[in-house]
Amino acid sequence: MRVVVLTTSWPRTEREFAGRFVADAVARLREHGVEVEVLAPGSGYRDYGLAYGGGMATNVRRRPWLAPVLLFSMWRALRRAARGADLVHAHWLLTAAVARLGGRPFVVTLHGSGSAGRFSDEELARRRPRLVRALLRPAACVVCVSETLAAAVRAAELEAVVIPNGVRIPDEVGAPAEPAEVLYVGRLSPEKNIDTLLEAVGDLNLVVAGDGPLRERVPNALGAVPHAEVERLLERASVLVAPCEREGFGLAAAEAMAFARPVVAAAGGALLDLVTDGETGLLVPPRDAQALRAAVERLLADPELCERLGRAGRAFARDRFGWDGVIERTLVVYRDALASGR
Repeated sequence: MRVVVLTTSWPRTEREFAGRFVADAVARLREHGVEVEVLAPGSGYRDYGLAYGGGMATNVRRRPWLAPVLLFSMWRALRRAARGADLVHAHWLLTAAVARLGGRPFVVTLHGSGSAGRFSDEELARRRPRLVRALLRPAACVVCVSETLAAAVRAAELEAVVIPNGVRIPDEVGAPAEPAEVLYVGRLSPEKNIDTLLEAVGDLNLVVAGDGPLRERVPNALGAVPHAEVERLLERASVLVAPCEREGFGLAAAEAMAFARPVVAAAGGALLDLVTDGETGLLVPPRDAQALRAAVERLLADPELCERLGRAGRAFARDRFGWDGVIERTLVVYRDALASGR
């Protein structure tokens, strides 16, 4: 099987978070014998400075006159690559506008994005259902990475299949470090509720891995680190904090669960798909620093509770996010798309 992956986000270095879940999926597909050609910003088509920095949606809002030339660049690259392909796999809603012109059956994966605000996949599905239907109906399959996102797509009168992002499930997990570390992994930007994070647990032994426009507010942040370093931090952590209630998936939370680390999460968005309060982690009201602090302190004071939630979270992650299952479900979507002839 030969597949063209069309994406607006792709990690340019091992330290970049952006699009890493797409790159990881491509690597696993190749391990399963799928021939994959990737069309990504700067390595497949020209993005005219719109893909990175503040994110595609933010950059397009600031320079909308560049959107048509970006789409033309994507279409020209796809037209060339699709000639030798069986299928196109487009990531994010924007790429669906191009994928339908590739002359091949195509599937679309919607990831959602808090940084995109009202232009995120989920918000557009809710606010502009006719536009979303026009873009997605030609697709052989619409894949969503969370049930929350799928609900918005189904409300727009479209069918959706849920296949979450995959994470590595380590064979063994050791004890957390002493003294206890509270970990945050993600972008340092307003939509991630960084102010709430700092107000709640900034005076604790907080470890922050990430970069972004609010970096100056977190002077001890490690910045963007390679994924191997993220895993080392997860092995050391006692608790992972996920304060953003608008996650399209919640990759850091899923990886923490794979490492048997309990998650304190804002009760909203796709984090509700990952964390069951009192079973696989603790949920708190969004942007409530006092509640976030209380939940973290509760876990740090109760190692037995930490271990129980971590163990249940690891079992959940193995069942839902293990790569073997994720890739098998993806291959089923591919086969069905090719069989449908759409």
